[in-house]
Amino acid sequence: MDILNSSAFEYEVVTVDGQGNLKQRQTCQAECRTEPLGDELSLELVKIPGGQFLMGSPQEEGHHWERPQHLVTVEAFWMGKFLVTQAQWEKVASFAKVNRNLKSRPSNFKGDTLPVGPVTWYEAIEFCRQLSKKTGVEYRLPSEAEWEYACRAGTTTPFHFGETIAPDLANYHGIDLTPEPTLSGPITLSGSYGEGPKGGYREKTTPVGCFKAANAFGLYDMHGNMREWCLDHWHDNYEGAPTDGSAWISPGEGNNRLIRWLFSNSNKNRIVRGGAFFDDPDSCRSASRKSFYPNDPYNLLGFRVCCSLFRTCE
Repeated sequence: MDILNSSAFEYEVVTVDGQGNLKQRQTCQAECRTEPLGDELSLELVKIPGGQFLMGSPQEEGHHWERPQHLVTVEAFWMGKFLVTQAQWEKVASFAKVNRNLKSRPSNFKGDTLPVGPVTWYEAIEFCRQLSKKTGVEYRLPSEAEWEYACRAGTTTPFHFGETIAPDLANYHGIDLTPEPTLSGPITLSGSYGEGPKGGYREKTTPVGCFKAANAFGLYDMHGNMREWCLDHWHDNYEGAPTDGSAWISPGEGNNRLIRWLFSNSNKNRIVRGGAFFDDPDSCRSASRKSFYPNDPYNLLGFRVCCSLFRTCE
């Protein structure tokens, strides 16, 4: 029997057409597990059913580092309904240390229901370890494959909403943006995707779950708001990627001591998914992927927790 007792909850799922207009609205149901943290705080996790999906971007979408598309089988698991909030972080940070101390309030934008961030990959790992030690359930970050599978929730479109994204569905940079010029000149990032609408720019994170439409699995804020850490090391493409949903971890490389340190497991860049409030729509697609140094304390990086079915701490 699964160690995580659950109950059903209902949520709304919407689909939009290529112009961002409402196409379909439906009520769905999923299993949800509540993990008490104390002081009337808890973590909500949704049961993600196992299955197969085509991971990555097709030729007409995305970038070369999101290819080749490949079939992946994912076992059922539990995933945070929302990004970890600042109130949840502060509570877990007060639990017994495992490997490192956690700052109680690391976020730039303050608010109990706002997602926590910036936090480094190592800090996110420590959060999971402290939570695991306290609860007896083995919590962790999702693998990159699990994250994309959970985000898509059975869809094959660029967003789980459909072919595009709209400003009333997610928190992202909905106006055209021209960053600092590159060697090849300035590049303007569009505030819209495909034939979808442009929107505003909120310039900050929003409370988790404030956009009422979830995806078909019952997860919120999978597109935008805060970038999310995954377990995996960065690879330049999917050649040789695992097909069983596990995290893609590479061994250290080279014989030279400095080279071994630079490319060791502990220093390889980690995968980040989902996009953030300051990212253009293209960076918020289901297949979009970026990499960051695991000890990066500057970018607005957050996370959500996962746990496998039938898994307890030993």
